[in-house]
Amino acid sequence: MNLGEFCEDEAKGVVQSLVLDREKGELVKASGRVEKKIGISEGKTIAALKSHSEAERRRRQRINAHLSTLRNLVPSSDKMDKAALLAEVVCQVKQLKETATDVSERFFIPLDSDEIKVEIIAENAIDGTCLYRASICCEYMPHLLSDLKETINSLHVNLVKSEISTLGSRVKNVFLFTNLIDGGRATIEAREIFLSSVRQAFSSILDKVSAFPEYSAYPNKRQRISCFDSSSLLF
Repeated sequence: MNLGEFCEDEAKGVVQSLVLDREKGELVKASGRVEKKIGISEGKTIAALKSHSEAERRRRQRINAHLSTLRNLVPSSDKMDKAALLAEVVCQVKQLKETATDVSERFFIPLDSDEIKVEIIAENAIDGTCLYRASICCEYMPHLLSDLKETINSLHVNLVKSEISTLGSRVKNVFLFTNLIDGGRATIEAREIFLSSVRQAFSSILDKVSAFPEYSAYPNKRQRISCFDSSSLLF
């Protein structure tokens, strides 16, 4: 084998071993062949870098798309840099959260879960009369208001105010009243007994609603929120 043949094989990426043939007195090709591995590790490195670069490019595209969406939501944000834009978004989210909390407290928006609450919210320091608040949140059903009216009348209370709020098929009724039976300063035990009787009366209404699940299937093409004083309408 001459030097030219050896160089040609090397250029093809194949390295061949040469051994001395004692009979011929020259170098000859060995029977085994070893594949040239030059550049394999470099190829893997380049592929990994390309994959990482592509992932970073997609990540930047997602970030820029979200930032563009935020700019469309925030007024006068065209000239804001990214930090200023995010700071303004955080500020507005906090304001929206405070507004939602305020609306929920003032308008008694119905919750997704059934709920009954009965509590004392004020006490007259002169005669000891307590102001109670009772609320029931549930699915709407026919005759719900008439059942509530009957329950309130059976408790022998002086109704001060009642409110109704609705959200889709959900409804929440809130009642403010004083206890006519006490007529003055009542013991803690007497108040607890009265609170328990109110809870039991409202629970019976909730049980009736739960017993008729088909009433919760009334179609509501568009959810709406309403709140009004119903004292003069119901009682």
